[in-house]
Amino acid sequence: MTLDVAALRAQFPALATGTAHFDGPGGSQTPSSVAHAVAATLGSSIANRGSVTAAEQRADAVVVAARAAMGDFLGTDPRTVIFGRSMTALTMDLARTLARSHGWGPGDEVVVTSLDHDGNIRPWVIAAEAVGATVRSAEVDPQTGELPLEAVTSVLSDRTRLVAVTGASNLIGTRPDLRAIIDAAHDAGALVHVDAVHLAAHSRLNRESLGADLLACSPYKFFGPHLGVTCGRLGLLEGLRPDKLLPSSQDVPERFELGTLPYELLAGTTATVDFIAGLANGRAGAARADLLSAAFAALEEHEDALRIRAEDGLAAIEGVRVHSRATHRTPTLLFTIDGVEPAAVHRHLATLDVNAPSSHFYAWELSHRLGLGSAGGVRVGMAPYSTPREVDRLLEGVAALAGAR
Repeated sequence: MTLDVAALRAQFPALATGTAHFDGPGGSQTPSSVAHAVAATLGSSIANRGSVTAAEQRADAVVVAARAAMGDFLGTDPRTVIFGRSMTALTMDLARTLARSHGWGPGDEVVVTSLDHDGNIRPWVIAAEAVGATVRSAEVDPQTGELPLEAVTSVLSDRTRLVAVTGASNLIGTRPDLRAIIDAAHDAGALVHVDAVHLAAHSRLNRESLGADLLACSPYKFFGPHLGVTCGRLGLLEGLRPDKLLPSSQDVPERFELGTLPYELLAGTTATVDFIAGLANGRAGAARADLLSAAFAALEEHEDALRIRAEDGLAAIEGVRVHSRATHRTPTLLFTIDGVEPAAVHRHLATLDVNAPSSHFYAWELSHRLGLGSAGGVRVGMAPYSTPREVDRLLEGVAALAGAR
C-alpha cells in the first residue's frame, strides 16, 4: 500500500498552522481521534476499576483495551503490558527491582552502550552501583555511528546479568542488529532490556519474535499521549517483586503500576494504535496486528524517501556535517554547520516556521563520543506527516545560514 499523506495530515489539527514539524523524535503531533478519546474519557462517568457500577466497569474496560492495543503494537502478551508516568520512571523502578529480585552484587556485571539515551543507561548504572555490581560499556564507532556486534560481545562475560541496548538511537537514528545482540547476550546467560522509544515510531515491533526479555516505549513519540509502557516475558515479570503498597494487587502487571492509572491517557493510547492500524486502508476484517504491519511498511517507505532527500540535500551544502551515517537507521538526521552554534541553527529555522531543535537530546554519552559535547547538533526527524516540500524548506533555510557564515 502507499501512504496517503494528504489524508493523514488532515487528521492532525496542529499541522493547520503550516509549521514543518521535524521535532517528532522529541514528541509527535497528535491526531484528532486521540485527542477526542482522551477528552471523552475525562468527560465520562468513570471511577476506580471494578465490576459493580457502570463507572467501575468503564474504567476496567479502558485498561483492558489499552493493554490489548499495546500487546498488538509491541507483539507481546497483553498481561505483560505495564503503564507508567514515563519510560524513564518505569526503567528506574525496573532496574532497582531487577537488581534486588535477582540478587545482583559484587562480581556481577551490567552492560550499557554509548548509543543509548541516558534513560536506558543511568537507571542501570545507579542500580548496579547500589549493589556493588560492575558496569561495562559497549562503544559506538564515532566515525560510522555504528554499534558493531563485536563492541557488545567484547564486554560480555559469564558474569553479565543484563544488557541494556537501544532499538534505535534517538540522536542519530542508528539501528543496531538487535537480534544478534540479544542472541549473544542470551548465550552469555544475560537478560536484555530494549529501549524502543525511538524505534517504535518508525518500525513494526514484535518483542516475542525479537527475543527481548524486556522492552519499553513511549506512546507520545507515535501520536499518542504522554506516558510510558514497559513489557516483557511473563515468567520474568512474575518473578520480580517491586516496591508497592500493601493492599495493592499482587498480580502482573498491576504489581508494577503505582497508584490509579490515568484512564484518559490509556484511552488515548488505544486510539493511537487504532489510528496507525487504520492507515492500512481497504483491509476490512483484518486483525489489528496485521493492519499495523501493513501500515508500518507504508510509513517506512514514505519516511525513508524523505530521509534520502534530506541527506542528499544537506550533503550538497558547503560547511554542513551530517553525523548520522549508519547503514541501518531511522529517518532521523543530526547535522552541524561549521562555525555556527547548533542553537543558532535552531533559532534561524524557527523563524522560517521549521521546527528542528538542537541539543544532545539526553544521548549524553553518544553526543560526547561524537565530539559534539553538551551542545550536540541539530536533529531532523521525519514523521509520517512530513512532506517533500517541508524537507525543501528545511534545506533552503540551512543553505541560507551556511552561505551567510
